[in-house]
Amino acid sequence: MIRRNFLKGFSLLGAGSTLAPLFSFTHHKTHPKEARTDREYWVSMLTRVTEPVLNALAQDRIKELMPVECAAGALSSRKEVTYLEALGRSLAGLAPWLELGPDQTKEGQLRQKYIKLSVLAIQNAVTPAAKSFMNFTQHGQPLVDAAFLAHALVRAPKQLWGNLDQTTQQHLVAALRSTRVIKPYYSNWLLFSAMVEAALLKFANDYDVVRVDYALKSHEEWYKGDGVYGDGPDFHFDYYNSFVIQPMLLDILRVQSEVKNEGKELAAKVLKRAQRYAEIQERLISPEGTFPPVGRSLAYRCGAFQLLSQVALQKQLPASITPAQVRSALTAVIRTTLDAPETFDKNGWLTIGFAGHQPEIGEYYISTGSLYLCTVAFLPLGLNADDEFWSAAYADWTTKKAFAGKGFSIDKAI
Repeated sequence: MIRRNFLKGFSLLGAGSTLAPLFSFTHHKTHPKEARTDREYWVSMLTRVTEPVLNALAQDRIKELMPVECAAGALSSRKEVTYLEALGRSLAGLAPWLELGPDQTKEGQLRQKYIKLSVLAIQNAVTPAAKSFMNFTQHGQPLVDAAFLAHALVRAPKQLWGNLDQTTQQHLVAALRSTRVIKPYYSNWLLFSAMVEAALLKFANDYDVVRVDYALKSHEEWYKGDGVYGDGPDFHFDYYNSFVIQPMLLDILRVQSEVKNEGKELAAKVLKRAQRYAEIQERLISPEGTFPPVGRSLAYRCGAFQLLSQVALQKQLPASITPAQVRSALTAVIRTTLDAPETFDKNGWLTIGFAGHQPEIGEYYISTGSLYLCTVAFLPLGLNADDEFWSAAYADWTTKKAFAGKGFSIDKAI
């Protein structure tokens, strides 16, 4: 009854539907640049980024409304996969905030609108008769973004999975299972298969233990030391420890522990490494809120700091850094990467770039949908507004203290 009542009175019939207000509301009456607090700014920016994706999907019109920017000659192949990219990646970052649920505050009412939009978005993405029905099986890329969608479900089991009607839940489980036809590369891709299986374990009590075990054991073999894993057997100087590897390891093991009561010893080791990598990430943020443009996939912008954000969300930051300095540093990074001119097109969709519109940095696998991985920088919005992360006063982060001649902590490897 709870799931049926959640969308009671909301029709999918389009014009004249009582859902019309959801499609037309303007969430950022407070423009991000006008926000009074860091939390207001984060909420306004996160909803500004994701609104076009969710509105188009809730209307069942994403394939009509969403532009597809990509490398020359790649349009036909990217159109096959970019819509699932946009959905999975948008929800991966939104999920912890949505999981707080609605309340009577202005922010709580905004969350309620985004929960409804997200539920409708998922419904249209996995319903075979919908115009927005998405590709989960053709080419390799759908495995990646099914995993980001699975990660979102694990991060918001009540507000995303719990508000889907039973038929949509069945369609979603079928879509996730269908990705098993895609063979992952011998790299971080093993975690995409494992993340899908973790969601199936949590929500369908049916998973392929071999896919999970193989991914976990392979990453144990690929651990290089001092909080860093290889991407496959080789070390890559990029941000994939944060884009994919460590956040998915943390949550796959969390699900395994919760459902099967397994993996706790490995989870403790993985957490210790994640805390060290979070410590390194905080030190990569310059006094101006910039960070080194090294490695692949720079068009994911501030999403490079997912791991730091996740450790903050889990309230497991290392002792060397405070929640306030992490919030202050991440706010600076978000402003630097998302406030840059031409980050959004005239209709509010993200453009390819690192700080602004820089289409030349988009690799062959980058398209408009890919860009929504920037949302994973916003994970600490899953902490209540009165949490220390949000309530503590502004604090300088490590490099800001260091280059201002102030005292700062000595760094030490694990």
